[in-house]
Amino acid sequence: MQGLHLIVSDIEQAGKELAGRGVEVTGPFHDATGAFHQAGETGRVMGAHPERASYGSFAAFADPDGNRWFLQEITVRLPGR
Repeated sequence: MQGLHLIVSDIEQAGKELAGRGVEVTGPFHDATGAFHQAGETGRVMGAHPERASYGSFAAFADPDGNRWFLQEITVRLPGR
């Protein structure tokens, strides 16, 4: 599977926890357009979103079965969610 998402409240802490368990984590990163991340690595800017906007920061990793996951930082949910 590709593009699976896990939602976290602190992207940096979640990445550290995974790395501490031996997981190779890419990020945090944000999208250069300010929108949702793009497939692949085009448009990725390393580092959390400069304003730490909710929905704006990501990290990526693969599990032992080859599934590709994204962590997405959400601190304030959009209305109706």
